[in-house]
Amino acid sequence: MSHGPHLIAYADRLGGDLRGLRALLDGPLAGAFDGVHLLPFFTPFDGTDAGFDPDDHTAVDPRLGGWDGVRALADDRAVMADVIVNHVSARSAAFLDVRERGDASPSAPMFLTLSSIFPDGATEEDLARIYRPRPGLPFTAMRLGGRQRLVWTTFTPDQVDLDLRDPTAWDYVTSVIDHLVDAGVTLLRLDAVGYVGKVAGTSCFMTPQAFDVMRRISDHAHARGAQVLVEVHGHHTEQIAVAAQVDLVYDFALPPLVLHALTAGDLAPLAHWYDIRPRNAVTVLDTHDGIGIIDVGPGGAGEPGILEPAQIDTLVETIHRNSGGGSRLATGAAASNLDLYQVNCTFYDALARDDDRYALARLIQLFMPGIPQVYYVGLLAGTNDLDLLGETGVGRDVNRHRYTDAEIADELRRPVVRDVLAAVRLRREHPAFAGSPSWEFDGTTARSLWRCGEEEAALDLDVRDASYRVGVREADGSWRVVLTARG
Repeated sequence: MSHGPHLIAYADRLGGDLRGLRALLDGPLAGAFDGVHLLPFFTPFDGTDAGFDPDDHTAVDPRLGGWDGVRALADDRAVMADVIVNHVSARSAAFLDVRERGDASPSAPMFLTLSSIFPDGATEEDLARIYRPRPGLPFTAMRLGGRQRLVWTTFTPDQVDLDLRDPTAWDYVTSVIDHLVDAGVTLLRLDAVGYVGKVAGTSCFMTPQAFDVMRRISDHAHARGAQVLVEVHGHHTEQIAVAAQVDLVYDFALPPLVLHALTAGDLAPLAHWYDIRPRNAVTVLDTHDGIGIIDVGPGGAGEPGILEPAQIDTLVETIHRNSGGGSRLATGAAASNLDLYQVNCTFYDALARDDDRYALARLIQLFMPGIPQVYYVGLLAGTNDLDLLGETGVGRDVNRHRYTDAEIADELRRPVVRDVLAAVRLRREHPAFAGSPSWEFDGTTARSLWRCGEEEAALDLDVRDASYRVGVREADGSWRVVLTARG
């Protein structure tokens, strides 16, 4: 599998549909990306959770194209797609049948209610122990076959949790995987998989049963020729534990650590993380979700985080200040559909639209070991879309802009975007990146060197003033500078 850069994008928000996204990848973005994480394109792609609540997870929304459009994308690049493991839409045919017929429906065992996990009832202590990504309890009162029930809904009332102990639910998940692999998808992102192993008397998050599900899915994916990326936000030790058991895991600690380094002039936490981080990582600075904070914070039992609580508080307030208050409007109780552990903001705004600091952040990501993924808004150094936030009231929409073709053309002409694209192409094309890296940290400065045989590429940086220089070794042994801060 190539370890070159991947793009993360919604087809409808960058290119308009599958054909348009492919035209961008083959046109102005040619030579930049070895793969694309195609964010939910199922039917419908524009539900209440931006495609993560599809009515039919095995069908491509016809407004975007069809399975042939996915196959066309996969012809000459790796394609990653989401397997929404924890839940299905409350509008799905299976759950609508349960609403109508209750326990008489053959689909009833697929779905979790309170009694599925607590058959003898739950105590206050039981309910308080359940780990929650959002406020309130993870249940929604619904009538199933004329009977009032508490249905398990970890995220929203429109997303009903699956019981993967049930063979029908398991067959559903494997059928989703089979549809994706048959269309050429070779990388499967397991969305919210940490919540699938619900067990009475536990937090119902990252339990041994959740790890069992990850292994079962991985076994099925490997048999079909695909690999698995696990999406879990949590204490950094949980990422390390997950990484030991799966193909790939996100480096979700990297974004807040890079922001801390560039706003506080402090590389020490990033240096510590570099020493202990998993190497089978997918690196990101931004995604379709917010900037994770829990990933560098203390554990639930008080285990120390990579950043101290005071450093995290300062970082969050700095993001709010740098974004002119836009992130504050989109985060926490100010916005619906919120995640308690994330700050909603574009990475460019989080760095106060400072071109050199932003380009340096991307260079740090690209010089880290792992597979770098660049979110489409981040690729274009996008700013917070406060109009879309005002339209939907969904905090994460502040970083989910819908680009027109004209906007894309304009953004690609900006110097900071040209620098980011040049850095992405360097990571993909230069032979040094087929080797291995080293990092040396010294105060506010650092040096990263990638070497493969005689080929070398180096990044020298200083977070104090966001100065940097990228060089490559020529055949005669001299160094050629290919990127520097604009100043």
